[in-house]
This record gives sequence, structure tokens and C-alpha cells, in this order.
Amino acid sequence: MVKFESEVKHVPYSQERVYTKLADLNNLASVRERLDLLKDKLEGKLEDMSFDQDSLTLKVQGISLTLRIVEREPMKCIKFEGDKTPIPLNLWIQILPVTDVEAKMRVTIGAEVNMFMKAMVSKPLKEGVDKLADMLAMIPY
Repeated sequence: MVKFESEVKHVPYSQERVYTKLADLNNLASVRERLDLLKDKLEGKLEDMSFDQDSLTLKVQGISLTLRIVEREPMKCIKFEGDKTPIPLNLWIQILPVTDVEAKMRVTIGAEVNMFMKAMVSKPLKEGVDKLADMLAMIPY
């Protein structure tokens, strides 16, 4: 398994508020409304996004990826698993308190790839984990 971690992002909201919003993906409606703004920032790589309470589907450069929540560790971590993704994929969003009104988060992607595939997917996965962390850090919780 190859892992890619984002930088630690500081969020000006409590750990509980961040976790509560992200643990139910229906709460991302506000992000969906701003998708057109994000599309410009992501240079057209993100084409569409849809979600329900437990899953998120992204269309990136013609490929649909569905991530499903498989575990919720209250206030600390939300774990996703790829559902019918081209390669076996996991994603974790870790949330830690800094103060009562500030939290920090890190996004980690784990992918099961052979050495040949690693060379092909390393750059897109690293960029993807960083852009996802940036996007999550911008959400008004």
C-alpha cells in the first residue's frame, strides 16, 4: 500500500463542528453550490460531484470515483473506501483539536498499486490529496 498525506491544515472551527459536518456528507451541499468556483481553481480536473449521507462520487477527467464511509471515529477520524474504483483505495480525514475554537486536519490516501502503477498514479494522488485538504479547510463549518 502506497500512502499520500496532505499537509496539516488549520481550521478556525472546533473539532466537534468539523467532524459533525463531515460525518454526514449531506452537509456538503454548501460545497456543491460552490463547485463552479472550485472547477476554475482545479483547472477543469473536477467535472462533477454528487453525494448522499455515506458516499461521495467525483468525476475527475472522465473517471468516476465513489468513496464510501466505512468507519466513523467520533470527533477524530472518518474513513472512506473506494467503491468500484480503478485501483483499491482508502481515504482518511483525521481531525484533532488545537483549541476550543480551532482544529487541524490531515487527509491521507492509501492505494494498493504495483511499482509500475505507482509511477503513474503518484503525482495525481499527491495533487488530489493536497487539493482535497485545501477544499476541506475552506468549508464554513
